[in-house]
Order: sequence, then C-alpha cells, then structure tokens
Amino acid sequence: MDTTRESNIVVKEKDKELGTKWYAVYTRPRFEKQVLKSLQDQGIEAYLPIIKTMRQWSDRKKMVEVPLFTSYVFVHINRIFYDQVLQTHGAVKYISFEGKAATIPASQIDNLKIIVDSNEKIETTWESRQKGDLVEVVAGSLKGLKGELITDGNRKKVLVRIQGIDQNLTVEVHSSLIEKIREG
Repeated sequence: MDTTRESNIVVKEKDKELGTKWYAVYTRPRFEKQVLKSLQDQGIEAYLPIIKTMRQWSDRKKMVEVPLFTSYVFVHINRIFYDQVLQTHGAVKYISFEGKAATIPASQIDNLKIIVDSNEKIETTWESRQKGDLVEVVAGSLKGLKGELITDGNRKKVLVRIQGIDQNLTVEVHSSLIEKIREG
C-alpha cells in the first residue's frame, strides 16, 4: 500500500473518531481569502481552492490568483466549531439542503486538491451532464484523480462533481493517462 493511501485511511479513521466533516460555507462577495485566514487563525481547518487566470484590463494583461468557486470556503469541523465558523467576519451561512448543512465527502475535497495542484486548465460548469464511465487518472500531474469520463469532440475530459455546492469541474486529460475503474 502506498503512503498516500495509508495516510488517507488514517485521516478518515480520525475523522470518524472526532466526528469531523467537510462543509461549504458561503461568504460575502470577495471575502473568501479573508474568511480563510480568519478561520485558520482560529485553528479551524479550512480550504480555499485557488487557480491562476489571465485578467484583461484596458491597459494590460496580468496573471492573478482567484478562488475556483466564488463565495465558497470549505471547512473541516466537528459540531463544536459549527457555530464558531458562522461568527467569522465575512462568513454568511452554510450551504444547505432541506434546512440541513450539506456535507461534502472527503474524497471530493481530495479531488479538488489534486486538480488545483496540477495547474491544468480547469473549467467550472453548473449544467447536469450525462453520466459516463468512472475513471481514474493513472499518470501525470493529475494521478489519483477519480471522476466521470466525458468527451468534448476529440478531447477527453474528466468530470468531477462537488456535491454539496452543485458544481462540476472538468479537466482535459490525454486518453492514454486514463483507466476505467472496475466495479466489483
């Protein structure tokens, strides 16, 4: 067993013991970085996926870092910190369904981290797509990423769903780097 997999198992067992779960927190517009810093200063584990993108102004172009999802910060907490998160300046509410804060599976946060760390071109979509084969990237900077295989013309893309906030990410991957996950 590789060390990454071993550490993921240890983390998941510790999550069960402590009752920690991932949640998405909706923030005031353009407050994502301030909320992240404030949460971390309070000792709360928080994650803000940041990507680099080219921005055009009237006189120049510049590469800037922006949140992958505007107005969202992810927190990994147990019930003790639940209310404390909402008292953080800039935090508005938890993303919820049917009146209950939606939890996000740790595997989806892991997938987000793989995608953001890869520096690959990322496209965020909200539309529902037809389900395809479950695949895993087996080599390259996205190694370990799991998702659905979708196609866009001749290009192969992996679709990763982030359930708690109804967002989808697609990343272009060369077909030689993808293997179908065997069910069973």
